[in-house]
Amino acid sequence: MSERHRLLITRRMPDAVTRRAQSDYDAVINPDDRIMPEAEWLAAAEGKDALMIASSEKITSDVVDRLPGSVRMIATYSVGYEHIDVAAVKASGRIVTNTPDVLNEAVADIAMLCLLGAARRSYEGQTLVRNGAWVGWHATMLLGKDLTGARLGILGMGGIGRAVARRARGFGLEIHYHNRSRLPEDQEEGATFHESAESLASVSDFLSISCPSTEETRGMINDDLIARMPPDAVLVNTARGDIVDDDAVIAALTSSRLFAAGLDVFRGEPALDARYRDLPNVFLLPHLGSATVNTRNAMGFCCLDNLDAFFAGKPCPTAL
Repeated sequence: MSERHRLLITRRMPDAVTRRAQSDYDAVINPDDRIMPEAEWLAAAEGKDALMIASSEKITSDVVDRLPGSVRMIATYSVGYEHIDVAAVKASGRIVTNTPDVLNEAVADIAMLCLLGAARRSYEGQTLVRNGAWVGWHATMLLGKDLTGARLGILGMGGIGRAVARRARGFGLEIHYHNRSRLPEDQEEGATFHESAESLASVSDFLSISCPSTEETRGMINDDLIARMPPDAVLVNTARGDIVDDDAVIAALTSSRLFAAGLDVFRGEPALDARYRDLPNVFLLPHLGSATVNTRNAMGFCCLDNLDAFFAGKPCPTAL
């Protein structure tokens, strides 16, 4: 690149991403990964040509109005973009991009980890061993749920949902899915399509959430949907926390209406609903879905590929 454009990166990046950004751009990078208050990162954006943000930075229409005029592009280090008012960004004449597809396999791995962890009561088992309370094998200790022959419902059959389906087949699960529209048969991964989330819930011994957070999906996992699920079902969420109604899920877990849950994401994270911590039938992870070296590098490179294309006057590969 003949010109070193000025770039603000609001969060610490993996080393390989940082090296490339600093080589190709006049990059200012958050050195300690502290989440900067809005006023602070907006001030840091003065004079910058582009921003590389994460889901911790909320780009509302008000923020768009206050962005420095020099900022012409925003690349979010995430596949989800519910933290961005995309319409407002576009209306301001700016480009916004995300990082789809590169994290599908890693997130699907975590979905299966959450599913297995919940089904086989992994938290309770770990606690017994770590607390020195395990007194030896016995035939009725921590009996869990079989996967083989059970039905898995996938809510959202995008790239992540399809990757979950491929893995789940290897465990002998029968796959069902609901999507905004039915996929072509060659993309269904052998799964059965359901026209509604309610229909999907009714056949979901395991229900895995892989859909984006939208006005239509927020709070979708509520009392009504849980009531439609088979008794002793397992809920898995690796998508976004606000798709789940915490009160409904916690009540179902407390009453044993749900057998267990495996959760990697939470509403208001990291300040999750504290009641989850006291439930033995919840397998909890701290939003690790894309947390592998290769995947986090690929996400950063996707952002930089978009920036490179933009400043070269080419179409951005993953523009929203």
